[in-house]
Amino acid sequence: MGRKVRFGIMSTAAIAKYVMIPAIRRTDHAEVVAIVSESRKASEAARELGIPKAYDHYGQLLDDPDIDAVYIPLPNSLHAEWTIKAAKKKKHVLCEKPAALCEEDVRRMIEACEENGVLFMEAFMYQFHPQHERVKQLLAAGEIGDIKYMRTHFSFYLQDRATNIRMNPELGGGSLFDVGCYCVHSARHILDVEPIELFVQSHFDPHRSVDLTTNGWMRMENGILAQFTCSFDMFPQNKYEVVGTKGKIVVSRAYRPDVDGGEGRITIVTADGSEREETVSGDQYALQIEHFSRAVLEGTPLLYSPERMIQQARALDACRTSMKTGNIVRL
Repeated sequence: MGRKVRFGIMSTAAIAKYVMIPAIRRTDHAEVVAIVSESRKASEAARELGIPKAYDHYGQLLDDPDIDAVYIPLPNSLHAEWTIKAAKKKKHVLCEKPAALCEEDVRRMIEACEENGVLFMEAFMYQFHPQHERVKQLLAAGEIGDIKYMRTHFSFYLQDRATNIRMNPELGGGSLFDVGCYCVHSARHILDVEPIELFVQSHFDPHRSVDLTTNGWMRMENGILAQFTCSFDMFPQNKYEVVGTKGKIVVSRAYRPDVDGGEGRITIVTADGSEREETVSGDQYALQIEHFSRAVLEGTPLLYSPERMIQQARALDACRTSMKTGNIVRL
């Protein structure tokens, strides 16, 4: 299979320029052919990154017949609009997380893509790192006995808050949507069950209506309790811990092992006092692109299905409801 999926990049955001475009170039079945920015930065980015085409309007890129798929790292509030518009132009869509700001919009995005015969996937890249499959193998083998509890944490200290779009509520800002979505997703992904009720509390910025820190718990379908913390106000951490009747598993580089050269780290502690560490390496961004591209080229199913994206959006909707009302929400 010599053909490659030709990507158009719908933004000159840092994640596009410094993470995703290099990742696409590390794959065998994808290439970048165009970039667009409505802030007139596309031409400069194209020269800097060696991209053949540059556009100043999103619609121009979507009209390009040489583009098979788009990667959308626009502000959260724009994901639904431009995913739907891309689908209508017969472009496959890889969209940054969260897919949209509510379940209803995610359903509209999925419907538009299905009606137009294109693939759509929310870019939770961390799930493509092989360390998580290894964790699932350890859990299935009974390494820590019966699973009782999971705790997830993703935080960093946000600088330049006056200008950062993460602090803009109209653009879908806040720590829950930015990093908390990983916490919610990984509990669902690793435990392979959905929450049936949840409760969250948040600390909000005193000047803007965005959550700086959110803590929550989810009771899963099988009775396991999953707790999470996300924050723009804390020392950087990206980890999860699964606790069972006979031990625990700690994944200390859960979401961004790429900043450590792609090396994931799994620590297994058992009740007899033994402790061992396993390292699992992988290029999660490139693996995500390769998986998506092969699905486009070969018609193979996506690992991350539309139904799972809907369930993720439903859980985030419930988190926001609990955040606003102060009540437990049952799903």
